[in-house]
Amino acid sequence: MAFRTTRVHLGYTASQLFDLVADVEKFPAFVPWVVSAKIIRRRDTTIWTDMTMGTSFLRKRFTTVAVLDRPHRIDISCHDLMFERFEQRWKFAPAINGGTNVEYQLDFGLRSRVLRTLIGPSMGERTSATVNAFKRRAEDLYGAPSLSS
Repeated sequence: MAFRTTRVHLGYTASQLFDLVADVEKFPAFVPWVVSAKIIRRRDTTIWTDMTMGTSFLRKRFTTVAVLDRPHRIDISCHDLMFERFEQRWKFAPAINGGTNVEYQLDFGLRSRVLRTLIGPSMGERTSATVNAFKRRAEDLYGAPSLSS
């Protein structure tokens, strides 16, 4: 899969957006393709999450490890055999004119040719849909943004 980056400016604080992304157990309520998510271990600034992603006909369970640097950055990796590589990174930087500049990066490769065929063509759309889901969730939790985003 190609490396994907999505950048947006949101009218919320970096702390608010960081907390939203770090609250992985709430993902099934608003993130497309997340069927379940449960924190299975915490140590200092690291969390391990058991996650199931999928659709009505295809689901895959795996474990991720997230390193949290509140409120600046979240680095997520997975070493499940399904992936050749799996890295996600969220960066939150206060903007000069208020709000926060958010950068979401996704880089992963699937070992299965079938999964690459099913998932690969829609990855650009899926990364945008993920960021939009977090944007809507921020509006639901924190109200209308203080700035246009």
